[in-house]
Amino acid sequence: MADHSLLEKVLGLQEKYESLQAQLSDPEVISDMKKFVQLNKEYKELTPIIEAGNEFKKVIEEYEMAKEILATEKDEDLREMAKEEIAEIEPKLPEMEQNIKLLLIPADPQDSKNAILEIRGGSGGDEAAIFAGDLFRMYSKFVESRGWRLEVTNQAEGAAGGFKEIICKVSGDGVYGVLKYESGVHRVQRVPQTETQGRVHTSAASVAVLPEADEFDIELNMNDIRKDTFCSSGPGGQSVNTTYSAIRLTHIPSGLVVQCQDEKSQLKNFDKALAELRTRLYNMEYEKYLAEISSKRKTMVAGGDRSAKIRTYNYPQSRVTDHRINYTMYNLPVFMDGAIQDVIDQLQIAENAERLKAAGEEA
Repeated sequence: MADHSLLEKVLGLQEKYESLQAQLSDPEVISDMKKFVQLNKEYKELTPIIEAGNEFKKVIEEYEMAKEILATEKDEDLREMAKEEIAEIEPKLPEMEQNIKLLLIPADPQDSKNAILEIRGGSGGDEAAIFAGDLFRMYSKFVESRGWRLEVTNQAEGAAGGFKEIICKVSGDGVYGVLKYESGVHRVQRVPQTETQGRVHTSAASVAVLPEADEFDIELNMNDIRKDTFCSSGPGGQSVNTTYSAIRLTHIPSGLVVQCQDEKSQLKNFDKALAELRTRLYNMEYEKYLAEISSKRKTMVAGGDRSAKIRTYNYPQSRVTDHRINYTMYNLPVFMDGAIQDVIDQLQIAENAERLKAAGEEA
């Protein structure tokens, strides 16, 4: 039987949805960019709920009409058609209800944002840096497959290849909501290039994914920021080591330091560094939110402790294991080539189950 109380909840949001629609056409609202951005965000978040509710209402009406025909109609052809319609609709209803329940649970407000992706070589010396480079290539391929855009803002190369550290911005639709599952420690088990005895070593790299702060999320006082310029290092042509295009920004009240040397233009590096600084300050508050959420859930699939070991890449067995959901696949080369969507889908399913359970306990 269809859950009518669920339908009432969704249709109860219809008035708010129509009000937002009207406000977004109001010239006064349009002229106030901060208000317009906020209302537009609310409107976008409500749209899939309203659409799912309207579709659910339509299907319930068809279902009840078919049941009424079956109960009152004597014409066998009409009764047969009603039976077929009921048989077609009944299996759909639980899935539609589950989808609406998920939509009604407030999503992480950060999910729609762009992301700052940081990869750092951990324990394992040169091999850890090489593995960090492999992870960067994996994410680059994945970003490309999603049609997103990746811009490197800062990097420190490893002595034997790869990166001691690489920081980049990933832009696109709902980037953070997808990449947030990658935050944590990634462990690799393989024979390093430098190993002469053929022994398998274990190394690690850490990945941090931060939601990028919008201009309206946090207000920066430029008097609180010290700006230093220095010469870029690494690849970049004739301008490297000759022009002071690299930027270092220090936020004096918090002590946060960011730098950018990716662009030849000092102005472009400044803009990128400022955006990263804004994101890091914003994330200080966001970390408190993550800690609060993770304390309510027994298994925090997304976010939570970024120092936790989340995945093992075992080269001798061609195996990838995600420890949060006990997911294992035996096609490591394909996975390292950017085919990580399947494990992200499984993590999203696990998180949705957590969210539904938490919502049920709170109800």
